[in-house]
Amino acid sequence: MLASNEVCACLAVKDMAVAAKFYEEVLGMTAEKPSDYGTFYKSGNGGVFVYPSQYAGTNQATAAAWSVDDAAAEVEALKAKGVEFEHYDMPGQTREGDLHIAGPTKSAWFKDPDGNILNIVEGM
Repeated sequence: MLASNEVCACLAVKDMAVAAKFYEEVLGMTAEKPSDYGTFYKSGNGGVFVYPSQYAGTNQATAAAWSVDDAAAEVEALKAKGVEFEHYDMPGQTREGDLHIAGPTKSAWFKDPDGNILNIVEGM
């Protein structure tokens, strides 16, 4: 059924202009398919659809995750653009700076301007 189709994360935001600045200037994504209903940002074989909603930032769990080759390098690049990282206490994980380590997996979480929780993962 759906297993052979592309999937994307859908993220609610309060202000499309603020979101555009974050997703384009901070994360380096390119806006594709803008419409009155939101904007799709392509990333690899998938993407993120950002749309205006009164419920922006109410999700308290990871909303989107990117698989990366070098999580530490991505953290440093994002920090250079002003991104602040979240720290969570989770069983089976240790932390080295902003990276959460669980075996071969290295993860880091951060939020967009509306509080959507975003994640980068090495070894996923």
